[in-house]
Amino acid sequence: MATVSVLNTDGKEVEKLDLNDNIFGVEINETIVHKAVVTYLANNRQGTQSALTRSEVSGGGKKPWRQKGTGHARQGSTRSPQWTGGGVVFAPKPRDYSKKMNKREKQIALFSALTSKVNDGKLIVVDKFELEAPKTSAFVKVLENLKANKALIVTNEKNDNLVLSARNIADVKTEAREAINVYDILKYDSLVMTVDAVKAIEEVYA
Repeated sequence: MATVSVLNTDGKEVEKLDLNDNIFGVEINETIVHKAVVTYLANNRQGTQSALTRSEVSGGGKKPWRQKGTGHARQGSTRSPQWTGGGVVFAPKPRDYSKKMNKREKQIALFSALTSKVNDGKLIVVDKFELEAPKTSAFVKVLENLKANKALIVTNEKNDNLVLSARNIADVKTEAREAINVYDILKYDSLVMTVDAVKAIEEVYA
């Protein structure tokens, strides 16, 4: 069973925390993790792009010039793809890019991502975030104390002061525990979680 230090916002250790090996100590399945990332990105695509084919562009009904004798290449319509203002060949149309994953696959991917952070020493557990008011400079100081660069901050419940304090900091994102996903865990260098968030995840997936 892996054990991590629980830090306060000053970066000092206050206790030790044992992590559930069924969640934070699994065998990493890179194939499932890759599938989870591809699925996440695909599901975020709008799929609203659209362009007109030659049959949908207005005009072009009349042959621009006679077939032979002009010296020009033969043309049948001013809306052919090679013409300025013509239709697009194989024009993109609105489509659904979404993909699906089994519930068990999602769990395996999440556990693998969390385990990779533990193995790399990039999981930072904090006892709690106590911000009296939304203040970016104060939160920057907290991140410096925790030595967390390019960090994903996960709390058990939404913390408005924390969200407002962190939103203007580059490469820092805050998330409530239920919104955590594989893509964000892997995207950010450090994973900072509160003790309550860790315990809640262990309770949900135990």
